[in-house]
Amino acid sequence: MRHTLIAIGILLTAMPATALAQAKGKGIRLWNLTSETISGFQLSPAGKTEWGPNQTLNDKDKEVDHDERLRITGVEPGLYDARVSYPNARQCVVRDIEIKADAVFSIADKDLKDCTK
Repeated sequence: MRHTLIAIGILLTAMPATALAQAKGKGIRLWNLTSETISGFQLSPAGKTEWGPNQTLNDKDKEVDHDERLRITGVEPGLYDARVSYPNARQCVVRDIEIKADAVFSIADKDLKDCTK
């Protein structure tokens, strides 16, 4: 009985690290294939303007360089529009992005619409 309790204790102690290791590398990610560094990235259900939080704040330097990936948090799989902001104050919209669980989605210059400066 004592050995069983010790084994259970070891498993419970190791479990959070295992769960963290499994979660690392998974999740929803944006792949920036635009030609510029992104300074703001907000999502809204497709066809609405209910913009969520700035996802670039999830990055250590708060920006997403060309060819960099960004972890997206607090978003369920579905169809979204995105508001993309750049350091030069330009903003664009990307429409109808299909976001899947534990998958990478990308945006490129050709996806940018309704840009303003």
